[in-house]
Amino acid sequence: MKGIRTIIPYIPGEQPNYPTMIKLNTNENPYPPSPKIEAILKSFNSEQLKRYSSTDNLSLKKSLAFKHGVTPEYFLIGNGSDEVLAFCFMAFFNSSEPILFPDITYGFYKVWADLFHIPFQEIPLNNAYQINIDDYIQPNGGIVIANPNAPTSLIKPLSEIEELIRQNPDVMVIIDEAYIDFGGESALSLLESYPNLVIIRTLSKSRSLAGLRVGYAIGQPKYIRIAESIKSSFNPYSVDSLAETLATAAIEDEKYYTETIEKICKTRDWFSQSIAHLGFQSFTSKTNFILTTHSKLSMEDLYHYLEKQDIFVRYFPKIERLRNYLRISIGSQEEMNEVYQKLAHYVESNRTKA
Repeated sequence: MKGIRTIIPYIPGEQPNYPTMIKLNTNENPYPPSPKIEAILKSFNSEQLKRYSSTDNLSLKKSLAFKHGVTPEYFLIGNGSDEVLAFCFMAFFNSSEPILFPDITYGFYKVWADLFHIPFQEIPLNNAYQINIDDYIQPNGGIVIANPNAPTSLIKPLSEIEELIRQNPDVMVIIDEAYIDFGGESALSLLESYPNLVIIRTLSKSRSLAGLRVGYAIGQPKYIRIAESIKSSFNPYSVDSLAETLATAAIEDEKYYTETIEKICKTRDWFSQSIAHLGFQSFTSKTNFILTTHSKLSMEDLYHYLEKQDIFVRYFPKIERLRNYLRISIGSQEEMNEVYQKLAHYVESNRTKA
């Protein structure tokens, strides 16, 4: 039939729901949101819901402005960072030149480019699965880099991110910092020097609010206003009243989230070191997950074994260079202890068979 669109959608990780499962496949936070969230939920006046939600999300913007040391005009708020990315793609990538992003990175970049008819070029990661900044110094219509990158978990130093932005002054450069709270240095300090920089953040990871769907962009006000106009043309009420209230509370409870982030990073490093003794090789992660492999094991077989144990991790069979890797989100220390025991049993069983 004429006029029908076809597109390959983004495929998220499974969302199983078993009482005894250990869910480590979508990089969710293993710890609950701030206690302030529960308190607000108990006292929230449902009468507010008969009115439309805010179109400017000013209360959340003010909290973010205080946290990041800028003014509220620097922020675009959306229904998760995926929606914010969509608004930014529509606002900033309108050149005949292709936008550039890595061939192994967050899968939504390609989906948005396809959906919005934006030409794109995927730049291969090098042999160490790292982004080579020099590869992005070429004619283009914009750049999107996840830093730290997913699913590799690797981060580029701020000096290289600055060089990338400096070498591309005539296009917008989006730095997706979904995982920046778990390690590395943010590009926030570059905002005033480089007006072509836009930073994307989410409350799904470090703020334990994956189910709430709130994300934001930080950029120079004149460019944020352009993205705001896209949002207003599409869905001006995309962040509901309750979500904004809860997100604001989460941003303001820095002490609680600093503590949970420290727990995750400590468990991450312990787990990486522990499974190394079993023969696993993992990238040095600056995220809340690890990407790992084993020279003597099939990661596909291990993925299915873990699934039978109600342990869900992420396997990427359609990405050639990742076919013998697993991405494992970092759960609580107790959960990762159990995963380690299952991995140790599996390695020993395969050693016996060999």
